[in-house]
Amino acid sequence: MPIAEDTIRESLKAVIDPELFVNIVDLGLIYAINVTPTETDGDSPDDAAEDKANVSIDMTMTSPACPAGPQLIAQSKDVVSRLDGVGDVEIKLVMTPPWTPDRMTEEARDQLGIF
Repeated sequence: MPIAEDTIRESLKAVIDPELFVNIVDLGLIYAINVTPTETDGDSPDDAAEDKANVSIDMTMTSPACPAGPQLIAQSKDVVSRLDGVGDVEIKLVMTPPWTPDRMTEEARDQLGIF
């Protein structure tokens, strides 16, 4: 069974924006998570151990010139790569639709004092 999107999303909560001190999930920077199981031929006894899924994540930044962008992308790839059952990880930086504070969770708004 491939890794669940919720598991990936939870792991991404470990990535904290160094300027806002809020995790990237609650900030609303994660737009999409796609999990694609890898194909095995079923002939090898190791196939069961190799049941992994490739993960593609569309994420954005709070601004196009975000200085923390490369750091956030690298940390996101690292935390997801460490999950059991994950093969290749691809992080795509997207700017459409542009990020707005409306994407933040209530918890993030409270943490930043946005009402």
